[in-house]
Amino acid sequence: MEEIRVSPDYNWFRSTVPLKRIIVDDDDSKVWSLYDAGPKSIRCPIIFLPPVSGTAEVFFQQVLALSGWGYRVISLQYPVYWDLLEFCDGFRKLLDHLQLDKVHLFGASLGGFLAQKFAEVTHKSPRVHSLILCNSFSDTSIFNQTWTANSFWLMPAFMLKKIVLGNFTKGPVDPKMADAIDFMVDRLESLNQSELASRLTLNCQNSYVEPHKIKDVAVTIIDVFDQSALSHEAKEEMYKLYPKARRAHLKTGGNFPYLCRSAEVNLYIQIHLRQFHGTRYAAISPEMVSAEELEVQKTNLKVDVNAAGLKE
Repeated sequence: MEEIRVSPDYNWFRSTVPLKRIIVDDDDSKVWSLYDAGPKSIRCPIIFLPPVSGTAEVFFQQVLALSGWGYRVISLQYPVYWDLLEFCDGFRKLLDHLQLDKVHLFGASLGGFLAQKFAEVTHKSPRVHSLILCNSFSDTSIFNQTWTANSFWLMPAFMLKKIVLGNFTKGPVDPKMADAIDFMVDRLESLNQSELASRLTLNCQNSYVEPHKIKDVAVTIIDVFDQSALSHEAKEEMYKLYPKARRAHLKTGGNFPYLCRSAEVNLYIQIHLRQFHGTRYAAISPEMVSAEELEVQKTNLKVDVNAAGLKE
């Protein structure tokens, strides 16, 4: 089995897209790490937010493909924040630093929850133009861990990693999914105790999304039909919360479809972003639109066999 870490695509990504480190808080230890690819003239890029176990690298296939088609793509990794409002304040400062007025957010699992909370907190002065929520949730109570959320900071790193690994898919999976799990385990190993403890705290402290505050935000929900860390009830709750959302379903993909089903996920991202072409909120360079449209149509034919389809 080819490992993602030694694959040509991953090595090309690491050698061509520089990792930037940015401090926007008074506390110098709070460092945002990010990859920023594609035309810098675009003022409304798509920003990727990783799950608990992820780093900015986990979206490398989206960064490579989308920037190649003319999109501006930012994949980031959060500093240590213990509170949702503190995270939202830090993220707002980061967007100010990058001189980005409004953005499109793609969030996976915890990243999707944080994206929704940021859209909610900034609803009076909107910073989020649209959301793509992948295997995400709207209420932390689904994990039944709200009572332990305040004690994660006390736990050693090995125990925190054990908690996260408990949600990874077990049993036989296809080679691409196995590679994705191996890569995410490798990324998990790179996180220190405070990074993991703070993310688990954000993931589990008692909180839920107030949908009436973000009802004007365009939403696409991406989920999988096979085994993932999310229960069927959590997925149904997301559909109820966003009745007007587009739904993109993958027959398989597990917890990390952006790694093991990247062609399908990239297609759904393009379809979502296409509704903003020709507006000031386009994430793509105008001269690349016609070429990108052709690419979507070609990819559409290829992935139709594997993907379960997009519903409005």
